[in-house]
Amino acid sequence: MSGRTPLSDVAPELRGRVRLMPPLPLGTSLGLRVTRGLTTLTARGGTVDGVRLRELAAGSVRLRVFTPVAGAAGGGPRGGLLWVHGGGFVIGTALVDDRFCAVTARDLGVVVASVRYRLAPEHPFPAAVDDVVAAWRWLCENAATELGVDPARLALGGQSAGGGLAACAAQRLHDEGAGTPVAQWLFSPMLDDRTAARRDLDDRRHRVWDNRLNRIGWRAYLGAPPGAAGVPPYAAAARRADLTGLPPAWLGVGTVDLFHDEGLAYAAGLRAGGVDCTLDVVPGAPHGFETWAAASAPARDFVGRARSWLGAALGAS
Repeated sequence: MSGRTPLSDVAPELRGRVRLMPPLPLGTSLGLRVTRGLTTLTARGGTVDGVRLRELAAGSVRLRVFTPVAGAAGGGPRGGLLWVHGGGFVIGTALVDDRFCAVTARDLGVVVASVRYRLAPEHPFPAAVDDVVAAWRWLCENAATELGVDPARLALGGQSAGGGLAACAAQRLHDEGAGTPVAQWLFSPMLDDRTAARRDLDDRRHRVWDNRLNRIGWRAYLGAPPGAAGVPPYAAAARRADLTGLPPAWLGVGTVDLFHDEGLAYAAGLRAGGVDCTLDVVPGAPHGFETWAAASAPARDFVGRARSWLGAALGAS
């Protein structure tokens, strides 16, 4: 198969919006700088009614923290979520997910902390996952005193590269034996550098995020060509052979997303390791549709199912 993913393969409710998605000029340093600048300029930072936003220093990293104004059910500590934004390891900012985080906090009655992590290629592996783990450790140590959150009811989640970083951080936290999340919440996660090494996928030109961009992101993050031997632990979540003992997971992905196959393979690996994994596959959904087509019926339903799962995992009201 060659040529861009046909519109006929995209869900009808998403076709109009996906036509408007511009190509990302990430192949040059100038293109990367321009894309980062535009992402920051167009980010709609802020919160929603009923949720308070503040910025906190979590050691060497910063968090945007969304707290529901209404008290927790029964007056006790809330559950919480550490959220990791996407951007292929090379672009993106926590600001772009402000509304998503705020609505999640409001609807579930939990505290959501969105982490600002360092980007590649200026900061290759392990910088980003180090930042996520540092933020997580700060939350575990300060949840009760600073945020009114039960440290035993903390989940870890993210979208795209952020989903991949969340999965890697969950592996590392499990291996270190302290502060393991109660749940993983993974939206179209970027899990496997070996996908970027598959030149046969280049011709398919997946909409929004294709394998050419995927190769740029992985190469910048790893500091080496993707797909090579010797990728270090916690750099690419799918490289881990044994997923036994990891936290329960929700993993969502679209059928026309470049990350569809690696997402299904990771879910299968979790289940093979005895991990409870809910897999949500959306027909005709390209990468990140829940963000750039948030008002569409497929996106609303998808995010609604995801939030219901997370609420149950956190024991949210």
